[in-house]
Amino acid sequence: MPHKPKTLLAFDPRAHADSFSDAQSARLDDLVALLAPAPLTSFDTPEARTLLGQAEILVTGWGAPHLGPEELATAPHLRLVAHLAGSVKPFLDPSIQSRGVAVTSAADANAVPVAEYTLAAILFSNKRLFRLRTAYHEARHAPAWAKVAPDLGNYRKAIGIVGASRIGRRVISLLKPFDFEILLADPFIGSAEASRLGARLVDLDALMASADVVSLHAPLLPETAGMIDSRRLALMKSGATLINTARGALINQDALIAETSSGRIDAVIDVTEPDVLPTNSPLFDLANVFLTPHIAGSLGTETQRMTELILDEIQRYVGGEPLQHAVALAELEHQA
Repeated sequence: MPHKPKTLLAFDPRAHADSFSDAQSARLDDLVALLAPAPLTSFDTPEARTLLGQAEILVTGWGAPHLGPEELATAPHLRLVAHLAGSVKPFLDPSIQSRGVAVTSAADANAVPVAEYTLAAILFSNKRLFRLRTAYHEARHAPAWAKVAPDLGNYRKAIGIVGASRIGRRVISLLKPFDFEILLADPFIGSAEASRLGARLVDLDALMASADVVSLHAPLLPETAGMIDSRRLALMKSGATLINTARGALINQDALIAETSSGRIDAVIDVTEPDVLPTNSPLFDLANVFLTPHIAGSLGTETQRMTELILDEIQRYVGGEPLQHAVALAELEHQA
């Protein structure tokens, strides 16, 4: 009989209500021996520490309890952390590097809906869908749309991608069938690599000034926090659109409110700083701002794509095969 590693679930069950189909739950039961039927939300109790001490695999997700040096010290058998979501940075201490524990995440699967949302936002933005909907709603007839939204359309527009992250790269790939010029700003890649991706490498200021749509896909790091400030927003073309599906803190929120309040640019904003805006934020009421509540990533049945990826990784681990989505722990500080 194949070895069934002792496995512990640790995440917020409310955040993963749709993450396991019946077939996926059955597959997990076939692959591993679950130490407890329900996921832990804390490692602080003696019972939780006892379970952690037995676990060979820890399946984490959104709302996972912190796994730091103290917790790792109580987990001598731990060999794999399999994360049912994207970034492991919110809960995983970098000290895990010295423990010889493999870490894998479903970030590649989570990138799919974010890129799909971004593609839709780009196409809708260039069609001026958000402004035209408002104009149609107010006029109740079909005015001359070119006067309402000059430079309307997707043909030969310049799309600026900020960050050659996994999502940024996937967006570039999705844009290839369209008649776009794709600009890319990322200090960690060269012109040749950008060209291979299908983009032209430019610096961030040039991208902000040239693109009809600017889409943010950079990680939130000390050096990127607030990088889209009032100066860079002022560089954008009148009528251009800023899309943010990455991290709210990449944009100076006061500068964003000031620039969009002027009506000069449009914005599609899925992430803000703070993550839930104050109820009196002007962003809720601006007609040229399309605001969504952090929904670009995996939701509902889309979370089962992440589960499938993690189940495949666990199967590889059980079978002694290399992981395909291992997290590069040495590069963790530079990741999203």
